[in-house]
Amino acid sequence: MDRNRKWVPGFGAVLLTLLSHMTSALEVPLDLPQPPTITLQSPKDYIFDPRENIVIHCEAKGKPHPSFSWTRNGTHFDVEKDPKVLMKPGSGTLVIDISGEKAEAYEGTYQCTAHNEHGTAVSNSIVIRQSRSPLWSKERNEAIVVQMGVSLVLQCRPPAGLPPPVIFWMDNNFQRLQLDKRVSQALNGDLYFSNVLPDDTRSDYICYARFPHTQTIQQKQPISVTVLDNSPEGERRPGFMTPLGTTSTKMVLRGETLELECVADGLPTPEISWQKDGGELPSSRMSFYNFKKTLKVSDVNEADGGDYRCTATNNLGTAHHVIKVTVKAAPFWVSAPRNLILAPNETGILTCRVSGEPKPKISWFVNGVSIENAPEDHRRKVDDDTVILSSVQSGSSAVYQCNASNEFGYLMANAFVNVLAEPPRVLTPPNRVYQVITNNPALLHCASFGSPIPIVTWFKDSQTSVKNGDPYVIHENGTLEIHVAQPLNSGKYTCIATNILGIKENHVYLEVKEPTRILKQPEYKVVQRGMSAVFECKVKHDPSLIPAMTWLKDDGELSRDERFEVDVDSLTINDVADEDEGTYTCIMNTTLDQDSASAMLTVVEKPDPPTDLELTDQTERSVQLTWIAGDEHNSPTQKFLIQYEDLLHQPGVWINLTDVAGTSTTAQLNLSPYVYYSFRVLSENRVGYSQPSQPSNQYRTNPAAPDQNPSAVQGIGTQPGNLVISWTSLSGFQANGPSLEYKVQWRQKDVDDHWSSKNVANVSQFVVSGTPTYVPYEIKVQALNDYGSGPEPGIVIGYSGEDLPLSAPDSVQVMVHNSTLAEVHWEPVSFPSVRGKLQGYKVYYQRERSLHETEEDAERKEQVLTFSGNRSEGRLPGLQPYSLYNLTIRVLNNKGEGPPSTSKTFETPEGVPGPPSFLNVVNLSLDSLSLEWGPPMNNNGRLAGYTLKYQPVNTTNDLGPVKIMMFMANETTITMGNLNSSMLYKFHLSAKTIKGSGPIITKEAFTVMDTTVPSRQVDIATQGWFIGLMCAIALLILVLLIVCFIKRNKGGKYPVKEKEDAHQDPEIQPMKEDDGTFGEYSDTEDHKPLKGSRTPSNGTVRRDESDDSLVDYGEGGDGQFNEDGSFIGQYSGKKEKDTHEGNESSEAPSPVNAMNSFV
Repeated sequence: MDRNRKWVPGFGAVLLTLLSHMTSALEVPLDLPQPPTITLQSPKDYIFDPRENIVIHCEAKGKPHPSFSWTRNGTHFDVEKDPKVLMKPGSGTLVIDISGEKAEAYEGTYQCTAHNEHGTAVSNSIVIRQSRSPLWSKERNEAIVVQMGVSLVLQCRPPAGLPPPVIFWMDNNFQRLQLDKRVSQALNGDLYFSNVLPDDTRSDYICYARFPHTQTIQQKQPISVTVLDNSPEGERRPGFMTPLGTTSTKMVLRGETLELECVADGLPTPEISWQKDGGELPSSRMSFYNFKKTLKVSDVNEADGGDYRCTATNNLGTAHHVIKVTVKAAPFWVSAPRNLILAPNETGILTCRVSGEPKPKISWFVNGVSIENAPEDHRRKVDDDTVILSSVQSGSSAVYQCNASNEFGYLMANAFVNVLAEPPRVLTPPNRVYQVITNNPALLHCASFGSPIPIVTWFKDSQTSVKNGDPYVIHENGTLEIHVAQPLNSGKYTCIATNILGIKENHVYLEVKEPTRILKQPEYKVVQRGMSAVFECKVKHDPSLIPAMTWLKDDGELSRDERFEVDVDSLTINDVADEDEGTYTCIMNTTLDQDSASAMLTVVEKPDPPTDLELTDQTERSVQLTWIAGDEHNSPTQKFLIQYEDLLHQPGVWINLTDVAGTSTTAQLNLSPYVYYSFRVLSENRVGYSQPSQPSNQYRTNPAAPDQNPSAVQGIGTQPGNLVISWTSLSGFQANGPSLEYKVQWRQKDVDDHWSSKNVANVSQFVVSGTPTYVPYEIKVQALNDYGSGPEPGIVIGYSGEDLPLSAPDSVQVMVHNSTLAEVHWEPVSFPSVRGKLQGYKVYYQRERSLHETEEDAERKEQVLTFSGNRSEGRLPGLQPYSLYNLTIRVLNNKGEGPPSTSKTFETPEGVPGPPSFLNVVNLSLDSLSLEWGPPMNNNGRLAGYTLKYQPVNTTNDLGPVKIMMFMANETTITMGNLNSSMLYKFHLSAKTIKGSGPIITKEAFTVMDTTVPSRQVDIATQGWFIGLMCAIALLILVLLIVCFIKRNKGGKYPVKEKEDAHQDPEIQPMKEDDGTFGEYSDTEDHKPLKGSRTPSNGTVRRDESDDSLVDYGEGGDGQFNEDGSFIGQYSGKKEKDTHEGNESSEAPSPVNAMNSFV
């Protein structure tokens, strides 16, 4: 309802002021007085089925409840006088029982009136008509005879029905006729042939008309068509069969569907295209039908008017037809009148704005009576489409009707004017809780009513006034909208409705929730049949909302199957079957929102085996195999594997023959003779191979001569005087016929011209006896059967059997390069004496003895070196120096070794000796030690003596100067004196010959630590300077003890206490170095020296140790002794530092450290 008003003190309001105070519709609560309002009525055009009752709807509301009356064809219709007519209680709806009556008697124009004490509302004029399905008029259709190629129209002309029937063409068997661009059905139901063909000959072209309301079908008499081809029509340019001529016109009403059609004849059949002259076709509302012969434009508007051009084209030319479209319009609303609720002395406006083509005429009625005939009201002013009501008074409520009409129809609307004085009331229930999702709009309603119309204001949390502006919008009906709600917008909202008669408030609450989101969506799955598929769907939602997870398959519910396991955030499908394939959607619902995600499941499986194997194009050596592929089960076939079974030679064994691409279902197979073939095919996809197809029919090929000879032919003698010829036999499949044999041929190469031959069967070798030793033979092996011989075989060279070589190498010479390497030369034997394939020469050599008289001879061990091929020299490495060697040489073939050559001896020169066998250190003392060693295990010559190198090693691992001593060969011990005590020495000893020194042997040893220190201390103690020094030290220690005692009694100096002491009496501050007083005592973990002390030049402070430690007096610093006085120290780099406990230690500092502090 509209609430258009302005408060005025009198009657001087102007229209402009009134228009500025238009408001939106309001609903009047039904407990308040109000004129009638039509709430339900039947359509303007009502076609009824005579087999059913007529029901004409008319419902209305008002306070008090309205009464109803009817008019028929403009006069009062007395419902109570007709027993067949019933008006429903409390309603104006009529139910007319037409059983046993003539339904035509109730046809007419009906109008309903709803009346109460505040006004009268009227319904539309409702035209009631009976549906009709008349019979086809009897007619005799003449048989039609036409020549091939001409055009033809079969007329339908159905009887006029109400509503119009649906037309279609069928034959006597109730099969629809096949339509295409040549044969088509026009909008009027006629059947058009652009050109006829002999196939169009038939006697049962039948037009059917189906009437929708009665669901009856009427049939036209069959039409017979005969197409002759004795004088066919030639090709021709297109022409139009409908519409005729070059132009036509079409009128369409706004909002309806424009249907244009062009049916053309011609040979060949023309193609139809459409365009709009001077504009474009409305692609979003346009569609083509009937093979582009029909153009439909839906929801037509004024812009769709114009010239539409259809063009028919074939290869002989083009034809055009222009349809001029005019768009008219029945009346339609621009702004329909709305109910007015006015307070006394308010002014209101009713507007009835319509449009149409031609322009509609507007008529006003009040309470169903033309406003011209209604009682005069000086407060009412009518101005065309506007009624102005000024300073209305109580009791002036009424219902106004606006009627707009032109030649194409009419519009009629009721709008009441209700004069009320009512304080505000809020219609929205109190304390309503609104829940929205973050970032969504929030609408907080405050539906109110009052007269005058209340003004609505809003407050948040009972304090903050809500004003129009971001993020709030207060709508005209009082609703508060928050465009993008955020959590901070949550809270309590209060709306207050106010007019001059009172005030009313209402509270509502807004809760802004977190959105529901799917964090992990289900993913596309490809699963083999029988396996499991798992779809995950992890969701986040507002914790205050109760979620509900739902799974759908193809937008429908999951089947009740125990294989489907629905968990909190997943769906598991066990034992996947083909019917499980589809799209699975997880939907997470809350009371406010939802989120969903989908994924597809594709079920794959090994393909089904191919079927319907067929053999065609059969020849002696080939056949074409075709088949029908089995179901791929969603995994494309990658290839087909073709196998065969040879029922003659290998029954039950299937052998791979070839494969073809998965897109092919035929293969040309190359065959072999004398095979009983049976074929089968397997499909392979990504999952694997299918089961084999059923075998094809057996196909036998005729025998023929062999196509090939045996392979791997070779001739090898196994013993002297024979030649073994061997080959790889042909299989039964390769035999090509029965009685397979092999013709073996051989002759001595370059000696015989005649071939010796022998036919053998069922073997793969043949032995030729009585051959010369190791001579070349030419060999051929040819296959043959009952149908001929195989191709001419190639010649293979083989050799007869070998024998042991006859000769030994001559002229053996040895050249000694050095003490460990010699080179041997020989004269190769003649090739005939090898009596086989020369493999090389073997050199046998062994060390007879050492050339040193005193050296014991080791066990003799023969060594062998083989030199492959036709060699005449070789090197002998790894010899022992100063030794006597003996060697022989033999020639080698595949049979074995020949006789040895004449023995040859040679000597190796001296070399450097091996290392001494041992080096021991004995008799250690303070400044001397003894060394003992043994001679080398291998002198490798005459031993000339020994070289000894030694050097000291200090505490930092630095090496001292090297000293060298030489010894005679018979010397094996030495005592070394004048060494430093407690010193580490390294000794290096090597033996030598005239060739030089051999490898060294190394030993390390410490001299004994000096134990005479105590006696030296006694001597020092008798000296005066030492006694004075000790006294000074004792005095210093006493002073330090006093200082420590004082500081201990004061609590010490800690870092925290230093800050505390900074503000104490300066008289008790510690004494500083610069004024001759003592400084702070510090004993940190870093063991820094006392203030005023000096550090050694290397920057280190010596650790605290016992004053009388022997280490302080000895050399080397780190040496130690066991209780028995033996030396147990070892060489090391640096001493480790000791650590002290802390500042509060009660022990006195070490005197040594104290002394060091004042050095």
